[in-house]
Amino acid sequence: MKALLLAAGKGERLRPLTDTIPKCLVPIQNVPLLGIWLELCRQHGIDEVLVNTHSHSDVVHSYLREHCDRIKVRITEEEMLLGSAGTLLVNRNWALSEQYFWIFYSDVLTNVDLTRMLQFHRSRSLVATMGVYEVANPAQCGIVTVDHASVVQQFVEKPANPSSNLAFSGILLATPAIFDVIPHRIPADIGFDVLPKLLGKMAAYPISEYLVDVGTPASYQSAQLTWPGWRVPVSA
Repeated sequence: MKALLLAAGKGERLRPLTDTIPKCLVPIQNVPLLGIWLELCRQHGIDEVLVNTHSHSDVVHSYLREHCDRIKVRITEEEMLLGSAGTLLVNRNWALSEQYFWIFYSDVLTNVDLTRMLQFHRSRSLVATMGVYEVANPAQCGIVTVDHASVVQQFVEKPANPSSNLAFSGILLATPAIFDVIPHRIPADIGFDVLPKLLGKMAAYPISEYLVDVGTPASYQSAQLTWPGWRVPVSA
């Protein structure tokens, strides 16, 4: 199974930490985020990962040369940032043959049970399944409204008047049909340009395990203190 790991962000809010390393390599309890993602992929049968890079791409190359055991890793460098959806679009041939594939935002720290989320997705016949979680600050997130069948009916990125506190987690399981709604322009963003076009065609999977967006200094410091590692059991 394949996964696209979005890792090209500049990490400007985490400076000066990201002055010398990319955001995907900031350490959580001495383990880089990218290493945590690779371990999560190994645990759940993901054996091929595409990583996009931008700033400090040479450091990512060096790290992956030594830390990609049992997983085939391909790196694609973006001289100009394509946006999350733009990255997906230009690499569509890599994923078109898959029945479904993962999209991960690398600045998310989680031990979510991906196997259970995959089972949830397989029980439905939809274009995609997004992981969602409850947040305290919905105006700063992509907010989701769902119906009784967990089908997404509304998605608004950073709404002025949030309709709920369920936010997109940065974890998405998609089928190749997602390429039909990606705009053919650069840059393009998954949150702004793709997810709003999948209303009624996408499920929301509630994530109850640990999940933190480590994009700010405050959340990064909190993650250092609260990250539990792999205490949540992996589904058989």
